Amino acid sequence: MVTNSKVSKSALWSGRSISALITCFMLFDAAVKLVQASPAVEGTVRLGYPAWEIVPIGIAALISVILYTIPRTSVLGAILLTAYLGGATATQVRVQDPWLVMPVFMGVLVWAGLYLRNEDLRRLVSLGNEERQSIKAYPSLVSRHSAV
Repeated sequence: MVTNSKVSKSALWSGRSISALITCFMLFDAAVKLVQASPAVEGTVRLGYPAWEIVPIGIAALISVILYTIPRTSVLGAILLTAYLGGATATQVRVQDPWLVMPVFMGVLVWAGLYLRNEDLRRLVSLGNEERQSIKAYPSLVSRHSAV
């Protein structure tokens, strides 16, 4: 279970706010694809994809963002959103679109929001103070290494 007991209120709310923005953007992205709105169809075709692929792409986006919003599956959702946005980045690089930085920025925000609101992810990533964090989070590793 994901616990947020050690996350400060400001970090928790910052993470929730960032995650909410990402969630709203991705829900909108999935919705326009699922209803096959003309801007989504035109944009997808312009990027070199056939029109019939719009709905499956929208389904992938929707599943990913739903998993991202559920605390127990938020890390899996972040991984899937990263893959989705990586595909968007690759597509934009292929067509030499100057907006290729947008999906990269969105991917960074996906993980920033999750990192700020999830103590387990903070412990796993442990930016700074790695040795101290490793000892607290994984004491069995320390005892194994000290025996060597």
